[in-house]
Amino acid sequence: RILGIVSRPSRTAAQLDAEIAVAGEEGPGEVITLRLRGPMASHTASVALPLLVPDAPVVVWWASDAPKSPSTDPLGRLARRRITDASLSGRSRSELQVHADSYAAGDTDLAWTRATPWRALLAAALDRPYETVTGAEVTAAKNNPSAPLLAAWLHQCLGVPVTMRASRGPGLTAVHIHTSSGDISITRPDGIKAALEVPGYPPSEVSLRRRETKELLIEELRRLDPDEVYADALRLSPQFSTDGAR
Repeated sequence: RILGIVSRPSRTAAQLDAEIAVAGEEGPGEVITLRLRGPMASHTASVALPLLVPDAPVVVWWASDAPKSPSTDPLGRLARRRITDASLSGRSRSELQVHADSYAAGDTDLAWTRATPWRALLAAALDRPYETVTGAEVTAAKNNPSAPLLAAWLHQCLGVPVTMRASRGPGLTAVHIHTSSGDISITRPDGIKAALEVPGYPPSEVSLRRRETKELLIEELRRLDPDEVYADALRLSPQFSTDGAR
């Protein structure tokens, strides 16, 4: 069952409008859209609670305006997983600091999900024989929140300094891992395909397109346990910026 809640606080009288779509219209389950206005907009959890399926895990996704502390938000307290998206903020990287300060097991952010294909490709490249790693560099559009998360992950995995550079985007555009025999590089200037270069191997082209939000949500819904790797990367991410290195 999917509950969509549109909350619009105002000084008007309390109002609740509901729309229900059954299986076959919007998908295999039920989709209930609730529009709350006036004082009722401050009671989203109370409205949602009776509509939850008993004993089914609850996942909350804020499509915009995520709370500063998702786990203590009235809706967030109902959920096992809480999904935010730092890229929707005007100060995306500052938003990561807010999430790091309030993190609780079960929190995650789509900025981290967007980096999953990059992490998988880098892990596969590093699985080959390579020389000593001496450093790494992450390049992304200015204020892209996936970049410091990816940089923090690389720093944790490799234990080397990681620098960040700004590009025109879109999104993440390159990662270079410096080794004594040359760079392991992934470059994606167009947001669709990437070039992979590993010392001692011929260059290759791989699909690395930017995914739609629905695809990111599908990935997150596959796992309901706390993401400890994300938690560690989030904790370190505020220390990375285009002005310096860790």
